[in-house]
Amino acid sequence: MAGNRYLIFTSVLVVALLDYMYAESLAYLFSRWLGTEDYSHGIIVPFISGYLIWQSRHHLSKISKEKSWWGLAVMALGLVLYVVGELSTLFVVLHISLWVVLVGLAIALLGIRGAKVIAFPLGYLLTAIPLPTFFYASLSSKLQLWSSSLGVGCLQLVGVMAFREGNVIDLGPVQLQVVEACSGIRYLFPLTSLALLCAYLFKDKMWKRVVLVLSSIPISILLNGFRIGMIGILVELYGKGAAEGFYHLFEGWVIFMVSLGLLILEMSLLGRVRASIPGKPFLERFTWKNQEVDSDREDRLKISHGTIVFPGPAYLCSVVILAPFSLFSTAIVNRGEVPPPRAAFVDFPMQIDGWQGAPFALEQQYIDALRFDDYVLADYRSDKEQPVNFYAAYYRSQRKGQSAHSPQSCLPGGGWEIASLTQAELPVLAGAMQPLRANRAVIQKGDQKQIVLYWFKQRDRNLTNEYLVKVYLLWDAFSRQRTDGALVRLAALVGPGESEAAVDRRLQQFAATVGRELSRFVPD
Repeated sequence: MAGNRYLIFTSVLVVALLDYMYAESLAYLFSRWLGTEDYSHGIIVPFISGYLIWQSRHHLSKISKEKSWWGLAVMALGLVLYVVGELSTLFVVLHISLWVVLVGLAIALLGIRGAKVIAFPLGYLLTAIPLPTFFYASLSSKLQLWSSSLGVGCLQLVGVMAFREGNVIDLGPVQLQVVEACSGIRYLFPLTSLALLCAYLFKDKMWKRVVLVLSSIPISILLNGFRIGMIGILVELYGKGAAEGFYHLFEGWVIFMVSLGLLILEMSLLGRVRASIPGKPFLERFTWKNQEVDSDREDRLKISHGTIVFPGPAYLCSVVILAPFSLFSTAIVNRGEVPPPRAAFVDFPMQIDGWQGAPFALEQQYIDALRFDDYVLADYRSDKEQPVNFYAAYYRSQRKGQSAHSPQSCLPGGGWEIASLTQAELPVLAGAMQPLRANRAVIQKGDQKQIVLYWFKQRDRNLTNEYLVKVYLLWDAFSRQRTDGALVRLAALVGPGESEAAVDRRLQQFAATVGRELSRFVPD
């Protein structure tokens, strides 16, 4: 029993240390699991993994104990990722860091062979990790457009006149906007996670399991498009109220249950294709039971007496390493920074070289979501031309959940869709600012078109790639004790009879003009 007591004590200590180190990361995870339907399945994933590991206890009892110090190396990698995640402001890196640390601890405790036995339950934990914001937004916008197209196709198939403009379905007197919540992600993630679990429990050939998992993606997309089409039909018959409230919720649950039914039907059909276990009923292939369990009394006695669970030196060393690192993590989280002094955006000039500005305020919901320290938003006009919308958001210290967001994730919406996304070099006036490259997005809604230029001013660098922004955040936090920076965005409508080239020139002229002022408010 001594082995069990040591294991329980060290396990409680490990849980306490990891909870202390990853408190913010875990709080963010729970907020996503409980606050959004897209990841609502995440709350049960650890319990499923825990149950699958518990089921493997008999198999683990038959594996001879081996000393494996590889667990320390894996855990060390996880701790390095912790530092990277903290300094680069990426929650997803912190989540993966925690997972790698858990894998390292499992290897240190059970050895390589033991860790292989519980490889799927450990890997299944990854399905509970939310995607990075920029991946999620990009995927969501694509799914919105696909779902809109499929919805319009369903409507036209049954004779309802409908047209699509971006993510807006035009039914004539009523326009339905396929917002982020209707993109289908809330079906895609849970259904893919469920398909992985079904594939693991489906005791058949590997290729059938792979087909089952991959099929969950088109199933969720197609059925979500069908759901949007059904909402359009209900709106056509009963008015716009049919797209909200109970009807919308009911349609969502029905579609998810249909998706689950299709997965079960697919498993049944795959089970009939060149059966690898001839004559075995379908329900016996799809089972929670560990088919390799040996119920031998001697194995059970070994488990009960703790002879196979006594923590070895590698595991104890892992626990010893975690203790001082938890103190080091506090220093990282509470690190000080020294951004240079700057002028507040409230003093940003509204008249610059013939450009007259008119400032206006962002809505509070956007301020709460973006969490910047200072911002400016204004329309600037030169003569009688179309205005240029100027927006800059400054962050004094970029930390987890508080850093510059790529406009690429919020440009689509309200019927707008990204027609093209390229890069452009901005010619600037001599001595005004250093030459820079900017992302150039053309967004379109029906006959309307808008050109958007944006870049990230991070210390003395002007960057167009959000991944490089994270890399330099990590580097500058180490080398310069600074993570301040800003997002700069310019936008202008393409007026009637106006060419894109003319709008580009207007944006470039304003970029050159505003650049002379920008360094006072976003210092190098």
